[in-house]
Amino acid sequence: MYNQLTAAGVKCVILAPTTMLTQQGKRVKTDARDALVIAQCLSYGGYHAVYIPTQQDDSVKEYLRMRDDHKDVLKKIKQQINSMCLRYGHHYEGTKWTTKHVTWLRKLELSPLYRETLDEYMASFDEQTAKIERFDLRIEELASQEHYWEKVKKLCCFLGIKTHTVLSLIVETGGGFSRFAKGNTYAAFLGLAPGEHSSGENTNRTGISKAGNRHLRELLVEASRGICKDAVGHKSKELRARQKGNTAEVIAYADRANIRLRSRYYKFIRHGKKKNVAVAAIARELACFVWGMMTDNISYRMA
Repeated sequence: MYNQLTAAGVKCVILAPTTMLTQQGKRVKTDARDALVIAQCLSYGGYHAVYIPTQQDDSVKEYLRMRDDHKDVLKKIKQQINSMCLRYGHHYEGTKWTTKHVTWLRKLELSPLYRETLDEYMASFDEQTAKIERFDLRIEELASQEHYWEKVKKLCCFLGIKTHTVLSLIVETGGGFSRFAKGNTYAAFLGLAPGEHSSGENTNRTGISKAGNRHLRELLVEASRGICKDAVGHKSKELRARQKGNTAEVIAYADRANIRLRSRYYKFIRHGKKKNVAVAAIARELACFVWGMMTDNISYRMA
C-alpha cells in the first residue's frame, strides 16, 4: 500500500504502536479513538516512522528467507530419516549427517519396501542439499555487490557470523545502522533487551522482550551458539581467512569482541546461568558489537 500511494504522489507515513507516544493502560479501543491518537501523533510529532526498505534490499531479503525455508524443509527430512532408522533398530554411532553417516544410510540393509522408502527420503535429502548449495553460491554473489561488500567483509570478522547472516542483518535492519543512537537501542530493536517490572526499591528483570524482527533475533542467537565453543582467544583458519582484507583496526575490534563474548559465556555458565539464558545474553552483546562495527564506533564497549 505504501508503494502504491507513493507512486500515486500521495505522502504516506507508516506508524506502529511501539513507535508512537500513546497513553498506556487504556481499556477502550475503537476506530475513532485510534484515529484520534494517530492524528495527534502526526500533529505533534510524537512518533518514529516505520522504515520502508528499498526494492533492492527487499528483494534480497525475500531470497534469503526463501533459502531459510528450504533449510527448514531439509531439517524436517533429516528428522524423518533419523526417526525411520530408530523405529527399526538402526542407530548410527558417531556424528550424524557427515559423509560417513550418509554412506552408512545408503548401504543399510533393509527389506525391499523399507529400502525403497529410505531411498525416496534420501532422494529428497539430495535434492534439498543441492538446492541449498546453489542458493548459498547465489547469496555469495549478492553479497559481493558493491552496495554490500564492504559491510559484509567487516561483519564476517566476528565469530559465528557468515555471509548469509551478515547479508540478512544488512538488508533487514534497513536505513543504515546509524539510525540507532547506540548499540543497546539496536539490541532492543531486535527484541534482545531484557524486560523489567520494577516498582520502588524492588527491581525485577524478566526475559528478553522478543519484540521487533524475529528472523534477525534467531540468526544472532544461532550465531551466538557458534561463539560459545572452543577456547577463549582461539581463531580457526576459516575465521582468519574471513578476516583477511580488512584493516588492522577492524580485525582488532572483532577479536576483542570475540574474546569478550566467549569469556562472558563461560563466566555465565560457571555462575550457574542456564545455557539458553547465557546464549541470549551473548546474542544481545553481539548485536551491540555489530552496531559498533557498522557505525564505525569500534572503540565501543559494553557497560
